[in-house]
Amino acid sequence: MRSIYEEMLGKEFENLHPRIQERFGFSSKHGIAAIGKGVMEKVWHGPFFTYPFLCLGSFRRIMFPEQGENVPFTIENYAYLDSFGRETVTWIRTFKAKRTRRFDAYMIHSAPRNCIVDYLGTHQHLAVDLHLGIATNGGLRIRSGEQRFYEHFVGFRFPMIFSGVADVCEWFDDERGKFGIEVSVSNSRWGKLFGYSGLFDVEWIDLASGEVPAHIRPRREERRE
Repeated sequence: MRSIYEEMLGKEFENLHPRIQERFGFSSKHGIAAIGKGVMEKVWHGPFFTYPFLCLGSFRRIMFPEQGENVPFTIENYAYLDSFGRETVTWIRTFKAKRTRRFDAYMIHSAPRNCIVDYLGTHQHLAVDLHLGIATNGGLRIRSGEQRFYEHFVGFRFPMIFSGVADVCEWFDDERGKFGIEVSVSNSRWGKLFGYSGLFDVEWIDLASGEVPAHIRPRREERRE
């Protein structure tokens, strides 16, 4: 079984750096997980008026208000089948700033939408379309698009004036022998909202039972894409 990223990129997947192909080329059938540990050189947020929104997002692990330099960082990527049978990849990011914060995301490949759909937060309230590309350094580039809010029977397209567009790039730095990541979230009217950048190493672990740890899974899964 191909990974959701290879499924989406097709032949273009081969243009990624070999280490990035390895990192994003596994599926639930492989019985492995990638655990990244490193330091974010900078974690930042926008002007003072963005602070309340970041605080609100922290309750469901979508964003958070802390900022700082040289912040210890962990990213946990597990591939598994969710309760609806969809191939899912986790991006569970933990930042140990003044407070330990988590930023949870669960990605699937949506054939009907022809993109990756990223469910954000503990309850997958936000479903965000992600469009993939290849960076000039052989990294994986991700840019967010339309966003939808789901809660029980309620579902609507989230107005972008109240949200942000994420631009993500993850690559492998041959000189340092580490993976790099840079994330920037911005709004067309309000400017830059949130972001971080830094380097990390990846350790591969075997999932003997094929089970994903309970603390990794969301508290609720959303069927609607």
